[in-house]
Amino acid sequence: MFKLTRIPAMMIAASLVFIGSAQAAGDAAKERQAVMKQNGAAIRALAQMAKGQTPFDAAAAQLAMRTMNTAALGFGYMFPEGSETGSKTRAAPAIWSDRAGFDAAVAKYIAATSVTISDLGGLKAAMGAVGPNCGSCHKAYRTE
Repeated sequence: MFKLTRIPAMMIAASLVFIGSAQAAGDAAKERQAVMKQNGAAIRALAQMAKGQTPFDAAAAQLAMRTMNTAALGFGYMFPEGSETGSKTRAAPAIWSDRAGFDAAVAKYIAATSVTISDLGGLKAAMGAVGPNCGSCHKAYRTE
């Protein structure tokens, strides 16, 4: 039986609300904002475990990593032509003008989140790949 901590359970519940409301609106920018909020909750849960702020829970860590990986698999589709503006998007124009670079960054994120976490050491190693990947993509493909 898996024991889930409160943080990942809340993350799942919150993500369902965000995704449901965004999909109902049919707005690509809102949809990706909802997914990015879900990713933020997942990485925060992992970071808290990696830093010892919350107890390590292998099932919860794996759930958070799979949450990010599932989102990553859809990133290529969440930025269609015509969704460059609206809904207070922070997506940088470089996503569309440098699509090959964006797709390469997405591929790196998919690879970084395609790991199995079974112990704290594995979590810390995974975070060493995932964190910088998020940061470099945000720097190149997100506006402030």
